[in-house]
Amino acid sequence: MQTQPLEKGVEITSSLTVEALEDVKAKGFKTVICNCKAGESDEFPDEAAYRQKAEAIGLHWVHIPVAPGDYRPADVEAFAQAMQQLPRPILAFCRSGKRATHLWAYAKRHTEQCDLAVLFSAAKAAGFDLEEHREGLENQPNE
Repeated sequence: MQTQPLEKGVEITSSLTVEALEDVKAKGFKTVICNCKAGESDEFPDEAAYRQKAEAIGLHWVHIPVAPGDYRPADVEAFAQAMQQLPRPILAFCRSGKRATHLWAYAKRHTEQCDLAVLFSAAKAAGFDLEEHREGLENQPNE
């Protein structure tokens, strides 16, 4: 399992199997945020099995299923709350890591004053381009 850091205590990865949650725990992660929709791929047929495994081994599990590019305010808020309230380090994942990265950027922009250049740089270092979301991120209200 390869992970990419977005900020201190928050990393992303691509698809995980239920069995890979053992590795997630062994690497020291405390919370897992899943952005996959149930049944979207063979690797993610059912969220319940992931939740049961995560809870059984002591990981906090958060499921915020989103379709690519469809980031609703409630999804952004849920991601932001998970980052604020649950223990770190946090591992967020989806099929490629792209949705997890996008939600992270919107959540960061939503919850605190932040420099967009820092978000763009972190996403790029993780292998993702936020340019298609520049307007949405620029217009995202800060609290």
